[in-house]
Amino acid sequence: MPTSIKIENVSKQYRLGVVGTGTLSHDLKRWWTTSIRGKEDPYLKIGETNDRSTKGSSEYVWALKDINLEIEQGDVVGIIGKNGAGKSTLLKLLSRVTKPTTGSIKYNGRIASLLEVGTGFHPEMTGRENIYMNGAIMGMTRAEITAKLDEIIAFAGIERYIDTPTKRYSSGMTVRLGFSIAAHLEPDILVVDEVLAVGDAEFQKKAIGKMQDVSKGGGRTVLFVSHNMASVMELCKHAIILKDGQISNIGNVGPIVSEYINSFRSEKITKNLTEIQTRLGNGNIQFNSIKFLNDENKEQDLVQCGQKLRILLNLKVKKLADYEKLHVSVKVIDANDNPFFHMSNSIANAQEFRISKETKEFDVEFILEKLSLNQGEYFIHLFISDLVEEFDVLNYCAKLKVVEGNFYQGRLPESRLSPYLVEYSTAIITT
Repeated sequence: MPTSIKIENVSKQYRLGVVGTGTLSHDLKRWWTTSIRGKEDPYLKIGETNDRSTKGSSEYVWALKDINLEIEQGDVVGIIGKNGAGKSTLLKLLSRVTKPTTGSIKYNGRIASLLEVGTGFHPEMTGRENIYMNGAIMGMTRAEITAKLDEIIAFAGIERYIDTPTKRYSSGMTVRLGFSIAAHLEPDILVVDEVLAVGDAEFQKKAIGKMQDVSKGGGRTVLFVSHNMASVMELCKHAIILKDGQISNIGNVGPIVSEYINSFRSEKITKNLTEIQTRLGNGNIQFNSIKFLNDENKEQDLVQCGQKLRILLNLKVKKLADYEKLHVSVKVIDANDNPFFHMSNSIANAQEFRISKETKEFDVEFILEKLSLNQGEYFIHLFISDLVEEFDVLNYCAKLKVVEGNFYQGRLPESRLSPYLVEYSTAIITT
C-alpha cells in the first residue's frame, strides 16, 4: 500500500507561560543565529520532556520529541496515551494548525480534521453556511458540497437547526455537525480527536461505523485519538502509545492496548494488599490480603478453567465500631478492561452481614463451583461498604492466572448459556 503520511524527526517545543521565546534578547539571538548565520536554533538544544506530573528546571519543554512514523493508505491508527502525552499536539501538526519545531511531515491526499468542539466553525454563520465554508477550505467546489449536503445534514441529525447560527448549538449538536462534515466531504485522511466523547452513545456508534466505512470502503486513512479503549479496539487496526511526547510503542491494536492498560495499573500486583497505596474509601475497614485456594485448602498461583476456586479475603478493622449491612464485592476483568463477572456477599447469600466493635479482623470467602474463564491473565477489583459509606476500594490489586482445562469434563453442555456465566455457591463470612 502507498504511504499516506510520512513523519520524519518531528519535534515540537514550547516555552512555558509565554508566546515566543519570551524576551527580546532571546528572539534576537534566535533570529541572528538562524537567519543571519544560518546555524541551528540555539533553543533546540535545551528543554525537558513533557512530564506534566513533575516540576522541571527548564522553561522549555518538548511537547513532541523525535517522532518518526509512516502510515499506509487505508490504515486506521489509534493514538493513545495519558493526558499531556502529546496526542493532540501531534494531530494539530498533522492538521497544519501549527508547525513542527523540527522535522517534516509529508502527505498524500486531502486532510479533514475534527480536533475539538466547533473546529472550523464561525459562530455567527448557520450550520448550512459552515458546511459550505468547511468544504471550500478543503478545496471542494460548491457543486461537490451541494451533492453531499443532504447526506451531511441527515447524518448529523440536526435538520431543524441547520439554518440557525452555530453559536446557538449545544456542544453535542456542534460535534455531530463537525464530524458529519469531516467524514462526508471525502477526505483522503480523516483526523479525529477525543471530541466524539461529547456525543451521545447513539451518535458515537454511528461515528465509529462511518469511520469504518471511510477506511474500508473508500481506502482512506483514519487517525483516531480516544481514551475509550473499547472504541479503539473496535475501530483501529494499529495503535501508537505516546508517552511524554515520544512514541513508546507501535503495533497491532490488541497488544498495544493491553500494554497501555497494564502501564497504569497498581504499581504492585501483590497478595499483600497492605502495600497498595492507590486505594479509595475512608479506611475504616481495609482489605489486608487475598488468596486463591483449591479444594484441598492449598494456595495456588495457576487456576484451571473448570476447576473449583475459593477466593479468601482477609480484612482489618482500622476503626473499631459496630458495622451493619456490610457489602463485600469482587470484580474480575481481563487484560483489556472487559468485565467478566462480579461477586458479592449480598448476591450470594441474599443478605448483608454485620460485625461488632470488638472485631479487629475477619475473613470473607467466595466459592466458585466451576471457574469459567479462558486461558489468560485477569485482574481483581475489591470493594467494601455498608451501602452508605465506602470503606475500601482497590482496583487492579491482584492478578489471577488461568490455564486451559476441561470445562465440560468430556460432556457436551446441556444448555446454550454462555460459559462466562459465573456459578458460585456462597460467600462465607468468618469473624
